[in-house]
Amino acid sequence: MTVVSHLLTCCLLAVPPAEAQDTDQAVRAVLADQVAAWNQGDLERFMKGYWESEQLSFFAGNQKTAGWRATLERYRKRYQADGKEMGRLAFEELSVEPLGPDHALVRGRYRLQLRGETPTGLFTLILRRTPAGWRIIHDHTSS
Repeated sequence: MTVVSHLLTCCLLAVPPAEAQDTDQAVRAVLADQVAAWNQGDLERFMKGYWESEQLSFFAGNQKTAGWRATLERYRKRYQADGKEMGRLAFEELSVEPLGPDHALVRGRYRLQLRGETPTGLFTLILRRTPAGWRIIHDHTSS
């Protein structure tokens, strides 16, 4: 058993099944709202799924982005700048694992339908329960 799977097993056992189910539903609702917002071209609403903090971390490819505002600007440059498109987003193969009462690990695949191409990749998210609800505090996305 790897250290990571041991830690996950310990954390998963510490969360009562009903609470784990509530976490799963709440986290999936955040992600579903992000998909709906993206597909409506509403990047501001999409970003509500992220922790609005300078401590937010977003890793993609070989780049690290620190902070909510910088992450928003990254999305704007890649998907809303002249000649860019947002396309249609889907999240697939989702798994949600509580890491205690206030944190969750999400693994999944994104698929983006653009004109003439369909980029896809894997992502790992860490979410935290905040006073505003569940928010992504770390996003690691690969294509």
